[in-house]
Amino acid sequence: MRNVVTLVLGGGQGTRLYPLTKYRSKPAVPVAGKYRLIDIPLSNCINSGLNRCYVLTQFNSVSLHRHIRSTYTFDPFDGGFVEVLAAQQTLDNATWYQGTADAVRQNLRYLEQPDIEYVLILSGDQLYRMNFQDLLVAHIQAAADVTIAAVPVYSRDAAGLGIMRLDDTGRVVGFLEKPKTEQELAMIRTDPTWIDAHGVPSRGRDCLANMGIYLFKRNALVDVLRKTNYRDFGKEVFPASIRTRHVQVHLFDTYWEDIGTIKSFFQANLDMTKPDAPFDLAPAEAPIYSHARFLPPTRFDGATVHGSLVADGSMIEPGAVIENSVIGLRCRIGRNVVIRNSVVMGADFYEGAGEIVAHKNNGEPPLGIGDGTHIEGAIVDKNCRIGRNVRIVNEQGVDHTEETPYGMIRDGIVVLAKGTSLPDGWRL
Repeated sequence: MRNVVTLVLGGGQGTRLYPLTKYRSKPAVPVAGKYRLIDIPLSNCINSGLNRCYVLTQFNSVSLHRHIRSTYTFDPFDGGFVEVLAAQQTLDNATWYQGTADAVRQNLRYLEQPDIEYVLILSGDQLYRMNFQDLLVAHIQAAADVTIAAVPVYSRDAAGLGIMRLDDTGRVVGFLEKPKTEQELAMIRTDPTWIDAHGVPSRGRDCLANMGIYLFKRNALVDVLRKTNYRDFGKEVFPASIRTRHVQVHLFDTYWEDIGTIKSFFQANLDMTKPDAPFDLAPAEAPIYSHARFLPPTRFDGATVHGSLVADGSMIEPGAVIENSVIGLRCRIGRNVVIRNSVVMGADFYEGAGEIVAHKNNGEPPLGIGDGTHIEGAIVDKNCRIGRNVRIVNEQGVDHTEETPYGMIRDGIVVLAKGTSLPDGWRL
């Protein structure tokens, strides 16, 4: 594992996750109350014995840089690091990253050190737990140039994914991006009666989807990027490699979610509140690492909480009812507040008495959620000021609205951007 270097791709503008990406990059979006999305792939690396990681960033990256710098510091005698490679103008290239492959191409000098044999390429906005040692073993045993992680899916879900066709040895011999028609599906459909090496049956899942997790021989990756002008791994580098190189599949058959839309982000967070959550936040053998905070315990006083995650440093007053929701850091929830099926991200700081008075004089409520407010089916980003007796419920079932100073609706979910202020008595 010491001969592997990891590149975590920070993603593009994140338009499908807007307004959560209004002031931050996708990997910096908070998840599960106290983590950020970037913590997932980096924790997988650390738990797999990989401690040389580069994070490639471009858009709205300040908060991501700050989080990485304050979180991932290794023993200086171990040689490990997590370093940010931000898009920059150089004598060789004066443009921003033009895609995932171009981002790696512009940083090849970091991969050409003599002790690197393999390059692991990950996405910074996926939710899963994988031991990359298994991926490396499969790669070496197959003598592959590229090994790609694949997850089995039903053909009805294939239209938004890249689907692969394999031969009997697990080598990739065909690939189709987002197949839409039955004719296209027939070209890449897998036998729906297979059983994997661990005895796990397919359960009728007849397609294998590209997870966007690639392990390259370093020389093969450098060669393809130097000899082509390909910009994207999934659309160009990977399909071309199938034709000219040995590309092997590593089957992954546990929870995996691409957090690419407001709907997927919302559902993934609420799924983690369940007793039998598909993604376990507390396995002893593979913890999730994040920024260490020195916050007080959350204080409850006569509140009712069912099936929810409540992060550190929150204050929940009498009469509050919280059901099937995620409550983030430093969240102040007033008396008789109702929060159902929602993600409330909390705050970056505590507000002092002087600040409360100053905001009150400007006609703004204090940081947090005021008495008597009702929130249902919503995402409330950090540092929001919600007054008393506010009602945030999409009662008309609207699927989408344009952005306003008071929020917007995406995929039927009400979303308040970071720092939104709602006056007393406001109604959606």
